[in-house]
Amino acid sequence: MVELAKRAAIPASKTIMMSQRADELKRKGIDVLSLTVGEPDFNTPDAIKDAAKRALDENFTRYTASAGIIELREAIAEKSRRENRVPTDAAHTLVTPTKHALFASIMATVDAGDEVLMTDPCFVSYPSQVMLAGGKPVWVPLHKEHAYGIRADDVQERLTKKTKMLMLCSPNNPTGMTDDADELRAIVDLANDHDFLLCSDEIYEKILYEGTHVSPASLPGGAERTITINGLSKSYAMTGWRTGWLHAPSPVFEAIAKIQTQTITQVTSFVQKASIAALQSPPDSVKKMVTEFRARRDLIVDETRKTPGWEILAPKGAFYAWPRYGHKMTSDAMAEHLLEKARVATVSGSAFGPAGEGHLRLSYATSRDNIREAFRRIRDALPALESKAVAAKKR
Repeated sequence: MVELAKRAAIPASKTIMMSQRADELKRKGIDVLSLTVGEPDFNTPDAIKDAAKRALDENFTRYTASAGIIELREAIAEKSRRENRVPTDAAHTLVTPTKHALFASIMATVDAGDEVLMTDPCFVSYPSQVMLAGGKPVWVPLHKEHAYGIRADDVQERLTKKTKMLMLCSPNNPTGMTDDADELRAIVDLANDHDFLLCSDEIYEKILYEGTHVSPASLPGGAERTITINGLSKSYAMTGWRTGWLHAPSPVFEAIAKIQTQTITQVTSFVQKASIAALQSPPDSVKKMVTEFRARRDLIVDETRKTPGWEILAPKGAFYAWPRYGHKMTSDAMAEHLLEKARVATVSGSAFGPAGEGHLRLSYATSRDNIREAFRRIRDALPALESKAVAAKKR
């Protein structure tokens, strides 16, 4: 066998792995409820699908400009200025799938030995993408007593001469919590004082139940330091369309755009036409979806608090719950137990960082009936853990 590159030693996404395992069991006829992948269980709005169909009928199927068609880039920039107060324009807007936006941003800015700060916990792909670039992930703890919001003091304590970038995500995956505007202002000041970049993942900005979303690039001194990443997959139920964008200052933008020309080239042509329709659509479908997610949030918090030994803070956004369980076992073992004994698929907290031990991430992008049934099964499966613990003590 040919020896693989050392960079390929990164772990596979546990989120995707657990989702695939649940799908495999379902194909075998086993009734599994999945609380794994962050994918809205709503259909893409008809107006968006119709725009894609028209583009296909008009044979809009060829290459486009790598950065995206100008009409879409202008629509994105206008949206970002109006809704997020990000001072940007089409010339600094790249149409790209959101996860690729993260990857290209890291590849364009991080060299071997550079340190990239990220919250603990954080989205599973941040540390792996940094390691692919030869960088070193550095964990910034999120504290329950501060509602899992990032704190500038914790960032400052971890700054070194090797710090290149800080990854931000609000509302947060996996906690569902949001960052405080004053803390973000202080972090922007740190970035300017210590010469590092901010990469702000804002994919859940519209799925917000409390407070107001704040883009770091909208704060004084923020635009010159921030790569802003966003997209349509979560808010418009367009996960399979693989469409999103980023804004960045020069020359960071030019470097990221070059990487796109040498990798994916462009977002699918007719998907770009559909993306314009999404941005121009009335907010009714988004509001309806967020209203339902809020009801599910309330339900999953209530069900968690009914579960012996489990505790949770009510998420402020996204569609993830971050419960802590009281059983003395790893989060991997807990996720395995629930899959095998309860037939409920979850994601172990350790997938999101060292602080994730003792937690699970539960996606409530599923029906209320499924949430109720999942927790009924979970509560039925937990006594077996107590029996195992008693038996182990006797031995």
